[in-house]
Amino acid sequence: MKCIGLFTGLLLLSSLVLAQRQLRPFNDDWTYLENGAAARPEQLPATGWQPVALPHTWNQWDATDLLPGYRRNASWYKRALVLDKQPEDQILLRFEAANTKARIFVNQQLAGEHVGGYLGFDVDITPWLAAGENTIAVRVDNSYDPNLIPSQKADFFIYGGLTRDVWLVQRPKVHLHQLLVQTPKVNNQSAQTVAEVKLKVPTAAKAKGQLQCWLEDANGERVAERALPVDQDGSSATYQLSLSPLKSPQLWSPEEPYLYHLKVAFIPDSGQADTLAAKVGYRWYHFEPHGAFYLNGKRLLLRGTHRHEEHAGHGAAMPNALHRKDMEDIKEMGANFVRLGHYPQDPEVYKACDELGLIVWDELPWCRGGIGPETWQANTRRLLRQQILQNYNHPSIFFWSLGNEIYWLPDFQGGGDTTRLNDFLSILHNLAHELDPGRLTAIRKYYAGAGLVDVFSPSIWSGWYAGVYTNYEASLNKERERYPRFLHMEYGGSSHVGRHTETPVTGNGVLSADAWEETPNQVNIKNIAKQGDWTESYIVDLFDWHLSVSESTDWFAGNAQWAFKDFGTPLRPENAIPYVNQKGLTDRAGNPKDAYYVFKSYWAKAPFAYIESHSWTDRVGPEGQPREICVFSNADTVELYLNGASLGKRVRQIGNFPANNLRWPVLFESGTNTLMAIASAKGQVVARDSMSVNYRYEQPGAPAKVALAAKPLPNGNWLVEACIADENGRRVLDYEKRMYFSSDGPSRLLVNYGSPTRSQVLEMANGRAAIELEPFPGRTVVEVRNQDFKGAYLVLKFAEEAGSEKLKMLSDEE
Repeated sequence: MKCIGLFTGLLLLSSLVLAQRQLRPFNDDWTYLENGAAARPEQLPATGWQPVALPHTWNQWDATDLLPGYRRNASWYKRALVLDKQPEDQILLRFEAANTKARIFVNQQLAGEHVGGYLGFDVDITPWLAAGENTIAVRVDNSYDPNLIPSQKADFFIYGGLTRDVWLVQRPKVHLHQLLVQTPKVNNQSAQTVAEVKLKVPTAAKAKGQLQCWLEDANGERVAERALPVDQDGSSATYQLSLSPLKSPQLWSPEEPYLYHLKVAFIPDSGQADTLAAKVGYRWYHFEPHGAFYLNGKRLLLRGTHRHEEHAGHGAAMPNALHRKDMEDIKEMGANFVRLGHYPQDPEVYKACDELGLIVWDELPWCRGGIGPETWQANTRRLLRQQILQNYNHPSIFFWSLGNEIYWLPDFQGGGDTTRLNDFLSILHNLAHELDPGRLTAIRKYYAGAGLVDVFSPSIWSGWYAGVYTNYEASLNKERERYPRFLHMEYGGSSHVGRHTETPVTGNGVLSADAWEETPNQVNIKNIAKQGDWTESYIVDLFDWHLSVSESTDWFAGNAQWAFKDFGTPLRPENAIPYVNQKGLTDRAGNPKDAYYVFKSYWAKAPFAYIESHSWTDRVGPEGQPREICVFSNADTVELYLNGASLGKRVRQIGNFPANNLRWPVLFESGTNTLMAIASAKGQVVARDSMSVNYRYEQPGAPAKVALAAKPLPNGNWLVEACIADENGRRVLDYEKRMYFSSDGPSRLLVNYGSPTRSQVLEMANGRAAIELEPFPGRTVVEVRNQDFKGAYLVLKFAEEAGSEKLKMLSDEE
């Protein structure tokens, strides 16, 4: 139990001593019980509770295990709150999210509830608190409810639980609420600032005093201020405070995300004061008709990606450090734009976007399912209102997206009717502009309503779901004519880490036979998603081509690749990693794939070089057959070395496909080869990369056996590798079938992470699959099998080693 002392910190303002509202983390000391039957806390058993810390989801592991479905039901969270005296101030619980419905009880009394996931809400628990120990119980439910967006047919998991932080808030009974900062007119010479805030006064009380509003620059210097007298009876009133225009404002942009700090204080003639604060970024933006996007008067190509809120081993219950890391990785790649798909995300994400300079497309979770009845519509209107008001003060948000594929797979009879859909979409569009006139509305892939929003994205998946990637430019030109404000959301394709080919499908959709074939053979591929091989080699080419087009098209506003990181989905059990959408530039644990470096080569500022590919270290081919090696770099020139001998320098040329001219024909020697790339800018070496390639001139035979081996990892675990070999022990690189790992003994396989080395079942990549093992003392047997190979076994014995925290592996004789 934690004892919360009711005390107030101090804020010095204008020679007055003011009370400052308190905000304390409330994530620890919770207990958890899976119980969907109990509707109230008194119906719960006293036993069976497990200690947990927040954020928490009960779908952390079952989302990407091997069983169909995942738990969709209710669970309970409980903890004690001990107060040293009866509270005089208001005490609230602030939930950053509860997926997807929550009821909050204090001392067995219902204090509040919220319907809808992905958004925060406050619950005033003051009336039910007493001095001493108080019991907080929260019932959270993610069960099937067609009246609540997103649709169950969406291509992502709807995680259940208290998936974000919870806070304990203490504020005066007379307090400020809902500070909204508007910047209605901004240019290089001046910026207008209007602060709108509510002052809430209890019914029997009176508030007399002053509202003060002031603006500070990044150094804490006050640059504008305003004050208003207040004489208010018990009620809620809204005040607007317009500051004097700010001269020559520092502007917010991806290059320089400058933030001012605005504060509003209510200073009563007597009693406690209260203060609210918000960050302010001054910027203005527009689209040219059927053309480019402009920020602060200059053309800006929106270079974007997408983010789902989940991570291997965490599900949606990610700590703030991981949220921040995702956004920093996106920024490091060189992106300036991110679509948060397909729902509002953790407050830490918006904070990071404000500070890092990432423009945000913030999306209402109306994803698929069509339109529903009045209950559904009321929920959806309310959630849009809450989303806009909650995220209003983030300068990084430019677009309120009203949904994605909203017509598809209706959940209700008549839910796909375009007249009803258009009427409701118009209601949402008008509501968004009523609440926030300064931002644009948007939607993706709902053609019947393209003209009802400010910005539209059609569906273009050149080279994946349809067509070939070399058609991308023609597709953009076609869609440009149709839509006055056109952004392209979603392009790319799936790739399985470590899967490569010497002959990827070409930009014309042609798959050629490998160099061993005596008679050349070509096959036309109509749908890469279904007929392709999901190699990193193909996806690298696809993204390289897309980027060469977007970077050289002067009228283009921009696009966003789908998606930055692999993510879990209930709709894809047959993927190479079951239940994982593998369209990410990184795997589900955030480890970069080859494609990440393609984007970095076009967008990143910090110099780097990357030889394609560090996950392709075993290759074969006829003697004398050159292999093309690409280096992805943002440097001016790159020199490539093979086994210490220079293969020459090449100059980077945007649009010279592939790899912007940084490619070399390489004649590998039989055996181990060393590649080294040295990147230079203005004659100075700025980056290096190196790797080894084991090359063979002999063509592998038919798959004959599984070779199992284990090697230590830096984290103290071991990596168990399974490789398919022919009769002579040569790895069979074109073997791609699923392999199944299991173990018996004290050591533990790490499974259900949905990542390339922590999944119990996955397809092989170039004849290899691997899984991580956490060692414990004793003998463990690891087995791998599929229908072709009835079982291969590896016996591992570990023991404690004196003076070391790591375990040592014993030989068979020990």
